[in-house]
Amino acid sequence: MAVVVVGTLDTKAEEIGFARDVIEAQGIDVHVVDAGVVGDPGFEPDTAANAVASAAGESLDDLREAGDRGAAMEAMGEGAAAVCRDLHEEGVLDGLLGLGGSGNTSIATQAMRALPYGVPKLMVSTMASGDVRPYVEARDVMMLYSVADIEGLNQLSRTVISNAALAMVGMVSNEPDVEVDDRPTIGITMFGVTTPCVKHARAWLEERGYETIVFHATGTGGTAMENLVREGVIDGVLDVTTTEWADELVGGVLSAGPTRLDAAAETGIPQVVSTGALDMVNFGPREEVPDEFQDRTLHVHNPQVTLMRTTPEECAELGRIIAEKLTAATGPTALALPLGGVSMLAVEGEEFHDPAADAALFDALREGIDDGVELMEFETDVNDEAFAEAIARKLHEYMRAAGRAPES
Repeated sequence: MAVVVVGTLDTKAEEIGFARDVIEAQGIDVHVVDAGVVGDPGFEPDTAANAVASAAGESLDDLREAGDRGAAMEAMGEGAAAVCRDLHEEGVLDGLLGLGGSGNTSIATQAMRALPYGVPKLMVSTMASGDVRPYVEARDVMMLYSVADIEGLNQLSRTVISNAALAMVGMVSNEPDVEVDDRPTIGITMFGVTTPCVKHARAWLEERGYETIVFHATGTGGTAMENLVREGVIDGVLDVTTTEWADELVGGVLSAGPTRLDAAAETGIPQVVSTGALDMVNFGPREEVPDEFQDRTLHVHNPQVTLMRTTPEECAELGRIIAEKLTAATGPTALALPLGGVSMLAVEGEEFHDPAADAALFDALREGIDDGVELMEFETDVNDEAFAEAIARKLHEYMRAAGRAPES
């Protein structure tokens, strides 16, 4: 077993050396990767800074002479990612530990995000008590707040760094008691307002031998599913809840970016896609909703989340975008339209019920897809059990035709 520690040995050698010693005292090998740019390392690393820079196609001397800290951090992050990927493939890296301030947090977490899901990744950082999304993105990166700055060893820093080092020892030296099998895996997207649909569809699929992974469509959830599709972990997609595209289009806080819906289309795995929660855009607390939206239909979901109803114009554009994404698919693809409402809030009698907006969405989808996308229309809302079973059954049909269904 071996732990790789990424740090800047020109400024944090004492602290990194301490973490190394704690880990080695438990009988675990340590490989130190130096990501420092400014000066000489405080001790000899296993992978030197010039090798890290070279892995990014750069010269360490050139980075130093340029004096552009931002460019240097970007290069060292890219290089550290390449180095750590290689170490993992060579069997030298069983877990990755990082220590540092904003600079090395950026570098080390870029390396962490380059590793497969399941590889232990722990970052001790002065940045860990704030917005960590830029560092974690949609990967299984653990962030531990250092409390004090990582500048010298004292009773506080020794305790925090020791805890991190021993946590890493525990993770790499123990096999998780997790059942692993070869059942086909289905990725499903869910929001609170589409939960009944997902629960029923998931149960139907699991009864037929599939493993399911449900992703909360909060931006990072959709991104994580897309990543796992590309990594081959997911064999088919039941994309019930495509709401992240509403945030991407309108400017909400839960966007998964412009590549959402690309992974299944490009890899050719079977997918059934619906319009779950496209009636809403997500913002934070009510007082944080942008001024430009104050006269819109708003729903306070909880003190931290405010929902805004999408307009007919926005829904038409969402339909156009999603149709374009599905038409580009290289594998079996179905589009399922729940004409009775795309969420709990969009059904008749609820706050987001807007037949004109729904019609704009559905019309744009119908007009935008080509004959390669199978169109399924239902008079029910998205959470009706008949709808849930129908889309699960359709995906099962595709999986069988593609030779990806469970053996029966």
